[in-house]
Amino acid sequence: MNIKTILLMGMLTTMIFACQPHSVSYASYDEYPVYEGKWEEMTYTPLHTSFALWAPTAQQVKVLVYETGQGGSAKRMVDMEPAEDGMWRTSVEGDLKGCFYTFNVRINDVWQGDTPGLWAKAVGVNGNRAAIIDMKETDPTDWENDRRPTAKSLQDAIIYEMHLRDFTTDSTGGMKYRGKYLALTEDTTHTWMGEHTGLAHLKELGVTHVQLMPVFDFASIDESHPERTQYNWGYDPKNYNVPEGSYATDPYNPQVRIREFKQMIQALHNAGIRVIMDVVYNHTFTVQGSVFERTVPGYFYRKDAKGNFANGSGCGNETASERAMMRRFIVESVCYWAKEYHIDGFRFDLMGLHDAETMRAVRHALDRIDPAIFICGEGWAASVPSLSPDLLAMKENVNKMPGIAVFRDEFRDSLRGPFGNDKKGAFLIGRPNHEQGVRFGISGGTCPLTPNDSCTGSPQQFISYVSCHDDLCLTDRLKATLPGASVQELGSLQKLAATALLTSQGVPFLFAGDEFLRTRQGKPNPYNLPDEVNAIRWNDKALHRDVFDYYRGLIAMRKGHPAFRMGDAALIREHLEFIPVPASSVVAFRLKGNPCGDAWLNTIVVLNARTEAVKVNIPEGKYWVVCQNGKVDLVLGLGTITGNQLQVAPRSATIIHQ
Repeated sequence: MNIKTILLMGMLTTMIFACQPHSVSYASYDEYPVYEGKWEEMTYTPLHTSFALWAPTAQQVKVLVYETGQGGSAKRMVDMEPAEDGMWRTSVEGDLKGCFYTFNVRINDVWQGDTPGLWAKAVGVNGNRAAIIDMKETDPTDWENDRRPTAKSLQDAIIYEMHLRDFTTDSTGGMKYRGKYLALTEDTTHTWMGEHTGLAHLKELGVTHVQLMPVFDFASIDESHPERTQYNWGYDPKNYNVPEGSYATDPYNPQVRIREFKQMIQALHNAGIRVIMDVVYNHTFTVQGSVFERTVPGYFYRKDAKGNFANGSGCGNETASERAMMRRFIVESVCYWAKEYHIDGFRFDLMGLHDAETMRAVRHALDRIDPAIFICGEGWAASVPSLSPDLLAMKENVNKMPGIAVFRDEFRDSLRGPFGNDKKGAFLIGRPNHEQGVRFGISGGTCPLTPNDSCTGSPQQFISYVSCHDDLCLTDRLKATLPGASVQELGSLQKLAATALLTSQGVPFLFAGDEFLRTRQGKPNPYNLPDEVNAIRWNDKALHRDVFDYYRGLIAMRKGHPAFRMGDAALIREHLEFIPVPASSVVAFRLKGNPCGDAWLNTIVVLNARTEAVKVNIPEGKYWVVCQNGKVDLVLGLGTITGNQLQVAPRSATIIHQ
């Protein structure tokens, strides 16, 4: 080979290399282009299907079209073209309905791997490939007439948290579609003893909102093997904008999970119940291999000072909500669920990892759909976040997030004892020095927790709870803190806790099964344990019917009497007064007058956690008793008392009014 040939080959190689596209790099994430057009990754028509992907650092992007949701080779592989603001686009001619697709992005000469895209709205089994469907064909009969139940105020909510499988899988519940979305469409199920179960139970109880633990597509369940014993709470997101397939009767057919999810929402709406969806935008199941990281590496996640992925979630990563396209993704995702699936609320897992500006943007966007859509979240993180605390959606910053509620663990811990020490009890078992924390909760956060505290914002932003899916459920916690307690004692304490929650000026939040002494065998974190631990046992409802009836009575009382849900801090300060009680482990209060036009006048509530009866001095007068000795009767009442002193039985609550 002569020198001329060598030089010519070298020049040719240089020219070929120069013609190859290179990955685009930016000095910082703030420089990444922000796409402002309609963010749709797949748009189907019978004539052609358009594909788009935001991948600003890519040098090449392909869309692969498959005939099935798993297995087999792509029948078409189409190059996408760079477009505006980091978008890549292409259009494929012909009718692709029923096909599946993935994207693959090449960055720095490395193909990142197939993904269904950030915005997959229908997927095949296990969510590895997105599906090309006509979403209108997923609507159940009369879906266009589905309406959200009336909700005048966020303060009117009474929230009931459930895991779909826990609530519907027990064979004694009489449901045909156990563990599936369709189980919540069965509205006449009951036990062999005739006790209502499932949806009929919710209607009987009277709650206004059901909060579903994660029902988006999550990673920990292999949908292709339903015969295996598999269980998970679902806090491991895979595809944010499509329902989980293991709750569908056919996870292979992309339309089935969508239609059955909508049927569930429709049935709950027909029962007068709104639906809150538990969403987990703060982290993904994994980083490497995630849709985010394979599309725009690094952009959607925070990193620490050493360049490692930050871990404020305790799950190995935390998303960067403060970046423009991640913020847009979160906002548009919740709006999509609200519009396409008619979801009525969102509970943000570890909301404290998100920045407050993003949460305000969520509130503003949902207000345009329905101002009564409920937004709440955990006002904390699992460990120290990488963003400044002043910017985050922590409970300390609740005043920066109007219209968004936070869970108040101060009230929870004052009632049942601190997180992390299951054997240490508090007010409910008669431990002194927790009265102020209970008063804080009763006032919906408008009463200072300590003399140095300032009052919090609206009571609509205060979630009053004593148990939830995390940690021990209430019965198990009471057993741990009061060893040897009898069933009767546990029932009395459960009723006392319910009274505190349902007379609180905050928004009451109940955990499924607490209303009939649910137990999870003392397991504090059974996120992946089998049905034997997690399932609600419907036969327990008959065993503890008195507890259920008490809950039901208090819920009816709260719904019928606006004095317990004034919804305004100024009104609460005007009408709520705490009655001095010399004994410890007793909290008493009066709702002066008839706030918000209540039919009851001067309502008095006394919570007695002591093991002996107490006498409380009250204003002179004649009073009607509606709650006493573990019973609630709003129709006939439980008698009357006259005078200026009220005696309250041990470990019980009394409610009277003029």
